[in-house]
Amino acid sequence: MLRQQFGGGNTVSETPEQLLERWVLAQSKDGAPWFAQQLDLLSLSIKERDLHIFLGLAPRRLGKADLILSSQDMKAADSALPGWQPDGWSIDGAARVLGLLRFKGARPFAEIFKDLRRTSDAAEMIALYRGLPLYPAPEALDFEVGEGLRSNLVPVFEAIAHRNPFARDVFDQHRWNHMILKSLFINVALAPVVGLKERANPELARILVDFAKERWAAGRPLAPEHWISVAPYRHDPSVKADLDAAISDGNLTEEALQ
Repeated sequence: MLRQQFGGGNTVSETPEQLLERWVLAQSKDGAPWFAQQLDLLSLSIKERDLHIFLGLAPRRLGKADLILSSQDMKAADSALPGWQPDGWSIDGAARVLGLLRFKGARPFAEIFKDLRRTSDAAEMIALYRGLPLYPAPEALDFEVGEGLRSNLVPVFEAIAHRNPFARDVFDQHRWNHMILKSLFINVALAPVVGLKERANPELARILVDFAKERWAAGRPLAPEHWISVAPYRHDPSVKADLDAAISDGNLTEEALQ
């Protein structure tokens, strides 16, 4: 894994943990006192039983509705962590991530995460993976992230690939390209991938052009987002001839590569 830094230059007024706490408390209504009490307990407890009880009760006590985030909330999220896009998170999902962050157990975080992932249902797994950019020691989660990328559940894969800066900041080139390629094969959109332009590379451009040729041969169209990672390498010798041929054949326009 390779951690990279993107964005920056913003003045951080609230941390991701502070934002999640504020949002959940504001939107959980009758469950807010219970939630606040549980956060206090988790910050002091080393008993994993307390964490499991909280994670199990969160949907019932707080509800499963989506977080309602304003444009200002989204700006605050991006300021706290560039590329973090928590719109679409549920209240209970956000609470679970925050509870996991707040818990200071005796075991390393990665071991706790590993056990939770292996016993979680789909909704719990989605929440766990959405929280990836907020967790400590991301390199220790390498295997568990790989399991998520291999998942046959599209929403689980999207929890890593979509609206999540973790892949942009941590994946090495091989894993990044593999994620993009799997997105194509399982018909997952590329536009919501954070860092699609920043993480462009010649190998990925070649992969995307080869995939496009297969689609054109089958008479199937491609979304404009397909070319975001190709455009920076428009004149690379490994793809230029194929792109010129596609333009000549009417399958592609110069504008798509701008």
